[in-house]
Amino acid sequence: MSKRINSNISQGIDWTMIWLYAVLVCIGIMCIFMVEYRPGADWLASFLGGKTNYSKQLIFAGVCAITATFILLTDSKLFTAFANILYAFGIVLMLATFVIGKSINGSKSWIPLGGGFNLQPAELCKIFTALALAKFLSRQETDFTKLKSQIIGISMALAPAVLSHFQHEDGLALAYLSFFLMLYREGLPPQILIIGASVGVLAIASLVVEPKILTIALTVIAIVLLFLLKKQLKRNKRIITVIIGVWLICVGFQRVAVPFIFNNVFECYQSTRIYSMMGKDYDCNLNRHKSKSADKPVKKPDDYNVRQSKIAIGSGGITGAGFLKGTQTRGKYVPEQHTDFIFTSLGEAFGFTGCFIFLALYLFLLYRIIRIAERQRSTFSRVYAYSVASIIFFHITVNVCMTIGLFPIIGIPLPLISYGGSSLLTFTILIFILIRLDADRQMVLR
Repeated sequence: MSKRINSNISQGIDWTMIWLYAVLVCIGIMCIFMVEYRPGADWLASFLGGKTNYSKQLIFAGVCAITATFILLTDSKLFTAFANILYAFGIVLMLATFVIGKSINGSKSWIPLGGGFNLQPAELCKIFTALALAKFLSRQETDFTKLKSQIIGISMALAPAVLSHFQHEDGLALAYLSFFLMLYREGLPPQILIIGASVGVLAIASLVVEPKILTIALTVIAIVLLFLLKKQLKRNKRIITVIIGVWLICVGFQRVAVPFIFNNVFECYQSTRIYSMMGKDYDCNLNRHKSKSADKPVKKPDDYNVRQSKIAIGSGGITGAGFLKGTQTRGKYVPEQHTDFIFTSLGEAFGFTGCFIFLALYLFLLYRIIRIAERQRSTFSRVYAYSVASIIFFHITVNVCMTIGLFPIIGIPLPLISYGGSSLLTFTILIFILIRLDADRQMVLR
């Protein structure tokens, strides 16, 4: 009987994915241990005591192992059958945080479970959104080349993002934008991504370049385009209208929309973080959400965070200071070093070599997921696999860039590495549902 159960579990399973997952989880526990361990402490007792963050992460890993085994024993058809129900449940959970939620670090996005453990529905909802989008795009009646289907797909991805924004979890809200990579793979027009990227570049330029200079630059670009296209203009006068219209939109966005967003939509600390990344100061007196102490000098703790993070990573050099020998991370100079800035512990302890090997593991994980996606017969499984790849890629890119000052600090965890039960459980479920679907890749799911 036991042999039959073991064969059912192992049949078709991609063990390379499981080993990659296990190695990354172990690296995460090791990193948390490095930043929290104190000389003279009984490390074995502290691991088993459940009071330190690394011992709690070990407990989370045990819970995730049980969850992973349960998923591997589950019938793949259940994921398609309950995809929409789970998505609705996730949205309800996110709405529930506004009523029964617990505020942590200014974000009311947690539901207390007791015993010091909390659930973050916005994390779990990434799983449900991936399943729901896979279900929607795999329907026979869904034609993703049609505008109606594209709007529905985009709305499904953005609904949890909007709720996350109102929970003051803008990092998680941005994470839902990763679904656009999957939607592009499934037929979303590239023009949408080009427009989105152009808006982002223009927004950054609006912060870096003086408003008048940028307006002049945009005007010069429009004039040059008109000159280069003068032959086409004689045959098609609409080109003039398009160029002038785009110029007006760009100038209006730069001069009106960007200041409005930073002064009225973003809160003071959010605007300060983005301006700080650009090397500029933000005046909180201009912000609608300014606090009572807005007339006091604005401190920039985020500059401190990034400076300490850079110092920690840079001090590792080529080979690193060594295991448990990092002075910056072990001295708690780096804030949130067991969660958002966990990458700094690797950089200081193992240097450029260790970081290269670590990121190579992530790259191999992403390659493996894409390879799994491309060998699926079922549209549902393929869409889900690309959703998982997009989410993990987004988290890795943003978190690492955040720690070295190339992206604003938005509080986004490093997959399978950062401390946190909700994050670890989310990525575990994402990965093992993929492994289960891949094991049944000969089956066509809808």
